[in-house]
Amino acid sequence: MSLDWQQVDTVLLDMDGTLLDLEFDNVLWNQLVPQTYADTNGLSLDEAWAELDIHFTRAAHTLPFYCLDHWARVTRLDIIGLHHQLSHLIRYRPRADRFLAQLQAHADKRVLLVTNAHRDSLSIKDAVTGLTRHLDRSISAHDYAAPKEDPAFWAQLSAEEQIDPARTLLIDDTARVLEAAANFGIGHLYTIAQPDSGRPPRTDLAHPSLHCFSELLP
Repeated sequence: MSLDWQQVDTVLLDMDGTLLDLEFDNVLWNQLVPQTYADTNGLSLDEAWAELDIHFTRAAHTLPFYCLDHWARVTRLDIIGLHHQLSHLIRYRPRADRFLAQLQAHADKRVLLVTNAHRDSLSIKDAVTGLTRHLDRSISAHDYAAPKEDPAFWAQLSAEEQIDPARTLLIDDTARVLEAAANFGIGHLYTIAQPDSGRPPRTDLAHPSLHCFSELLP
């Protein structure tokens, strides 16, 4: 896969489904949270899903969708505790750790994590993977009070980090985020073919896709 690294000054990397395997999040939100909600409230799993789906749909693509405090209030569950129950599923996607190490060797590249994840989720995943030690900075959408799908996120990021959009690379597994970045003028965009190792690779993606980070090593 061809990328002219001489044209890149800033590397923006998503976390869940990009650097880290999305299996953790899918099992958490699609299995453990609904089952625990059902057990706690004396509901069948179908009944629990019916109640939760109303809240998931209402919050989609807004900052509360990614906020652990929001979901703790809605579900009255220990969402942080449920994260810890599944910590064995937290892991890098193929060669992502090597990719980060290679980027560190290039002093002319600034490497930033840009994630919609809540800071508590980031902390749990960082404790397992040591992710942030490879980065110049980690930025949560909660820092900016706007998700990455929102133009306000990109405006604040650009102003704060003084990035040149045309010389910036973003790798992210979410189409809406890539669209927002493209609209802002981010010059180099890649997505992930298989965010969750437990699910088949995706096809018909709108942006060039990576199966493994070795395809894009600088």
